[in-house]
Amino acid sequence: MIPVDPAIEELELVTYAKDQPEYIPLPVRRDVHGAVVTCWKLSSIERVRMLLQGRFYLTILTFNSPLQPIRIEMDKPEASASGGGDTERS
Repeated sequence: MIPVDPAIEELELVTYAKDQPEYIPLPVRRDVHGAVVTCWKLSSIERVRMLLQGRFYLTILTFNSPLQPIRIEMDKPEASASGGGDTERS
């Protein structure tokens, strides 16, 4: 899996860990409310595994701080739905 630009043009493009060689640079789109959207491209093997297994694992390093809300989606989020408001989806 590799991080790619989420390509939500209405949101600001920022790259985390850009100058930190110990990390993989993470391109994100960020809105004015602090929501950060990432996008990940799966390899062919990962796509087959996802199809067959139907699951993946998410590890979040909190360093014993409170866990922040996250949302995992298959559809590209709209800029207006990226954060700062109601998280309910219809």
